[in-house]
Amino acid sequence: MTAEPLRLTVLGSASPYPSAENPCSGYLVSHRGTRIWVDAGSGTLGPLQQHVGLAELDAVWISHLHADHCADLLTAYYGLLFADVRRSTPLPLFAPVGAAGRLAGFLTNASSTQPAHRSPVESAFQITELYDGHQAGVGSLRLTSRAVEHGMPAFALRVEADGGSLVYSGDTAPCPALAQLARGCDALLCEADSAGAPGDGEKVHHTPEDAGATALAGGAGRLILTHLGPFLSPAEAVARAADRYDGVIDYAAPGSAFTVGAAAA
Repeated sequence: MTAEPLRLTVLGSASPYPSAENPCSGYLVSHRGTRIWVDAGSGTLGPLQQHVGLAELDAVWISHLHADHCADLLTAYYGLLFADVRRSTPLPLFAPVGAAGRLAGFLTNASSTQPAHRSPVESAFQITELYDGHQAGVGSLRLTSRAVEHGMPAFALRVEADGGSLVYSGDTAPCPALAQLARGCDALLCEADSAGAPGDGEKVHHTPEDAGATALAGGAGRLILTHLGPFLSPAEAVARAADRYDGVIDYAAPGSAFTVGAAAA
């Protein structure tokens, strides 16, 4: 069988809230007939449906439980259970510990006189809790998750298929686990939410320079910058990352698509 590249489609890349043109973090990773929604930030369910419906989606993978990475799971829940979506089994969801309780807390109905009845989130999602080193196969894709440093349970993801590899940082400070996960990858999709100088302030995010350094340390074949805050333009972020990394650098503009792997055109 002829090798095929991975395909990364950017549904949104804004931080910490969506702009008029750009939803929060969300990506569609596809290969052959397999399609995974990676992070479900605010506003990403809409553009996801330009490519695949919830009934045809193979899985969802969530890096951490901040709203700009998972809020659209709430609207997906209603689509899966109460609308026109028809699935024979719940949608597989890979997420950090506590995801089921967090969703149920938002979706449970209660009042001062009525006891709370927990929403049946497991009817919509088949939830697998992530841990450091977690591995899973979804269709033609192999997923490896590593715990990273964001001040809460948070994970980065490596997706592999047909010899190609894509690594997504999630939200994290620079850390050895991410550099290890990115080792030799064809493309690193790395957040650069911090506009400050490297090492400034509380380290829970990458600066553009940090993203370049992580790409260099991992030997990534390409760097794609994402999750830029409102005080950092894409052009500035790319220029700053280039101080640390001399490979190809792109910006994850909403609606953009990338082919990843040795077979990429």
